[in-house]
Amino acid sequence: MTARIQNATPNPDPWPPGTRTRSFTDAERAALALTEAATRLSDRPGAVTDEIWQEAARHYDERQLNSLVLMVAITNFFNRINTTLRVPAGIRWD
Repeated sequence: MTARIQNATPNPDPWPPGTRTRSFTDAERAALALTEAATRLSDRPGAVTDEIWQEAARHYDERQLNSLVLMVAITNFFNRINTTLRVPAGIRWD
C-alpha cells in the first residue's frame, strides 16, 4: 500500500470538491454529491448519508432519483470491469 493511500484520511465534507462553486445549480450539486457518495463506498462506510439523500430528493422525484442511482451503478460497474481488465479509458468495446 502506498504511503499516500495509507495516510489518507476521509474528507469530512460530504460534498465533492468543486461543487460548492457557482458553476453548478443546487440540483446539479445534489446529484454530484449523491454520485460521489455512491461511488466511494470503499473508503467511506455509510457514504450515502441521510443528508445527501434528502438533498437529492429535494430536487428530484422518485423516478429521477432511481434513474440517477441506476446510471451511477452502471457507470461504476463498467469502470470496475475496465480497471480489472486494464482497458484504458476511452477505448471502445467493439
